[in-house]
This record gives sequence, C-alpha cells and structure tokens, in this order.
Amino acid sequence: MAYAHTNSKGQTYYLHTKEVTLRGGRLQRIFYFAREAKPNDALDEMPDGYLVVENKRTGLPMLKKDKKD
Repeated sequence: MAYAHTNSKGQTYYLHTKEVTLRGGRLQRIFYFAREAKPNDALDEMPDGYLVVENKRTGLPMLKKDKKD
C-alpha cells in the first residue's frame, strides 16, 4: 500500500519516487506526490530523514529534509 497524505483541504496524495538524469549526466532520485498511486513508482513508507510539509496556498504536499539539531 502506497504512503498516503491527506492535506488540509481533504485531498489524498500518494508518495512516489523516480530516478532522473540531470543535464550533466548525473542520476538523482526525486520524490513527488500524486493524486493516484502508480504501481511502479509508489513508495510504501516515507524515507528516513524527511518530513511532509504543505504549500500554504495550494495545499500540495512535498517532502523536506528533516533538520536534526
């Protein structure tokens, strides 16, 4: 089951990941939320060291690295 987050507007989003190639040829892993869970890209749990924050204007959730002091 994909990791789900319900925002303040009551919409449910599912966490996904994808490997993208940057212009310099370097591979980087990105995380994104979508309204539907895609079977190949959906994550079952949130990655360590991240937390979910929400865009105040749109309500779209996004991952942010957790700052541990």
